[in-house]
Amino acid sequence: VQLQASGGGLVQAGGSLRLSCAASGFTFSDYNMGWFRQAPGKEREFVAGISRTSNSKTYADSVKGRLTISRDNAKNTVYLQMNRLKPEDTAVYYCAANRVGISWSAPSYWGKGTEVTVSS
Repeated sequence: VQLQASGGGLVQAGGSLRLSCAASGFTFSDYNMGWFRQAPGKEREFVAGISRTSNSKTYADSVKGRLTISRDNAKNTVYLQMNRLKPEDTAVYYCAANRVGISWSAPSYWGKGTEVTVSS
């Protein structure tokens, strides 16, 4: 199983980034997908999740209205569009895959992260 995140970088506050996560080694369309982040000195936190058919999406309160999760099952890829970024969004972002019906507290698979830095 591989989950390869990309698209991170340095951006000014108010700017945008689009993260991608390419999945392989499992049946992508059978899994809910999510994004987490871990800021320096803090615990990893849930950011957004999307159901396997894209009919359900959930977001952390801190990102609602600014970040949008989407997926393309034909490309085995999940995305995180990040708009109106704030310095507090600075973190390493990880994608994760979860079996249907399982809580996001313990995802089935984790990917390597991509770093996002938002300057003020």
